[in-house]
Amino acid sequence: MYQYDKYDQAMVDARVAEFRDQTERRLSGQLSEAQFRPLRLMNGLYLQLHAYMLRVAVPYGTLSSKQMKMLAHIARKYDRDYGHFTTRQNIQYNWIKLADAPDILADLASVEMHAIQTSGNCIRNISSDQYAGASAEEIADPRPLSELLRQWSSFHPEFTYLPRKFKIAVIASATDRAAMRLHDIGIELVKKDGEIGARVFVGGGMGRTPMIAPEIRDFVPFSEVVSYLEACLRVYNRYGRRDNKYKARIKILVHEMGADEYRRQVEEEFAHMKTLGLDPPVAELERIAEHFAPPPYETGLSDEIDLSDRDFAAWVGSQVAAHKAPGYAIVNISLKPIGGIPGDASSAQIDLIADLAAKYSFDELRVTHAQNIVLAHVKKADLYALWKALEEADLGTANLDLISDIIACPGLDYCSLANARSIPVAQKIAQRFADIDRQKELGELKLKISGCINACGHHHAGNIGILGVDRKGVENYQLLLGGSGAEDVSLGQITGPGFDENGIVDAVEKATNVYLANRTEGERFVDTFRRIGMAPFKEALYA
Repeated sequence: MYQYDKYDQAMVDARVAEFRDQTERRLSGQLSEAQFRPLRLMNGLYLQLHAYMLRVAVPYGTLSSKQMKMLAHIARKYDRDYGHFTTRQNIQYNWIKLADAPDILADLASVEMHAIQTSGNCIRNISSDQYAGASAEEIADPRPLSELLRQWSSFHPEFTYLPRKFKIAVIASATDRAAMRLHDIGIELVKKDGEIGARVFVGGGMGRTPMIAPEIRDFVPFSEVVSYLEACLRVYNRYGRRDNKYKARIKILVHEMGADEYRRQVEEEFAHMKTLGLDPPVAELERIAEHFAPPPYETGLSDEIDLSDRDFAAWVGSQVAAHKAPGYAIVNISLKPIGGIPGDASSAQIDLIADLAAKYSFDELRVTHAQNIVLAHVKKADLYALWKALEEADLGTANLDLISDIIACPGLDYCSLANARSIPVAQKIAQRFADIDRQKELGELKLKISGCINACGHHHAGNIGILGVDRKGVENYQLLLGGSGAEDVSLGQITGPGFDENGIVDAVEKATNVYLANRTEGERFVDTFRRIGMAPFKEALYA
């Protein structure tokens, strides 16, 4: 994984010192909250319902065990002994004291981490595929490009004050595990005539006006990606609305301008960008790529796994994915125990995962878009010992992509923007479907919950999505069906009138019953919905 050079470290250290001074001036009364707010947001510090929340960047979701240990330390010392892993592959702490924030940033800087550009109208954390570098189906590891874009976008003077926040995802396989086309810019690495380059989608996003990004260019040579993205951002920065934050995202610009006209203007700008020498030299691309060289896999390993333990076999069948190297596997660690809070992990669990990564996965782990953790390079011979350790720490739940593997935002329990609680609804649904045999009977079913229209829980992209709304001062929940954030991307459709907290749990169960009654062999929930349409579901929900 990438290691800071002297420029990276100097940049982060300087920001820590700067923010320490700003915080001291706020605490002494020299800065008002209005003056301090943009400064703290530049460092990922939000003021929520009960306390400050700190969002820590985890570029493309990749961490070392040392960094993971630091996250556990921060949870113990400065928070309430847990952290919340997010759909942006970051981690958030919900109970931060303002006076502690500079010390936390200093602790993060000591392990090559920061909270820069996790808030504000700038280019946010670059996200990617959690199986990067391990999946046999990818054409290249997407993380070198992700790291290049991290360096390009950090403190970019032209894009520090964009019309609105900006999110980029990079994948490198036909399977999309990062909801790539629901980003402001989505990049899929592809190969054309033997050359690797980028297929670029622009104008996706969720929130108040969900949109799927159209393809803007089918191929950009790898060596020219920076210039091309500069062109994409420049057109947005030039025309993006700053008078109305609800219409400020690039998805609105691309929609109103039209993909063809946006594409034309980007190509015109791109021709100019290529004359400016913005793209890094080959030597720099090679330097970055060296940090992502494959680990020293052992050879001659067996691919056999002893599955005589039925519980272990069930976990392998659910949580273990194929690896490109013989004798190795990709392990998904669930942060969704039945009755738990999706994405939360205690400091002890975070420490344990760090230890397991050091022992079994070449000292590397990944945060996933679905709020879980991945150990990307585990020997199959070590799977049983790993599973036993996870089981003892309540991390052995075997529910990947099942109905209890719920994505949920913190909702009204923490967030000042939320209209309704997400966490209790997620817990009740997981408990309703706690029987693992029942979950397996339903098969792949991705359920996502947001506490407000900002869609931090990605409800638009759920096979079943739930949106919390305020209905005359009462928490109410809309049900959406048919969404997907994967390569078969689609936006969920609202079924009709909303439900109260208990009613939405019943509604989810009714929707699954319609699916079971109508599916054909091999059909997932989303496949059946697309085939039979909304009518049978509405009849069951509202008859």
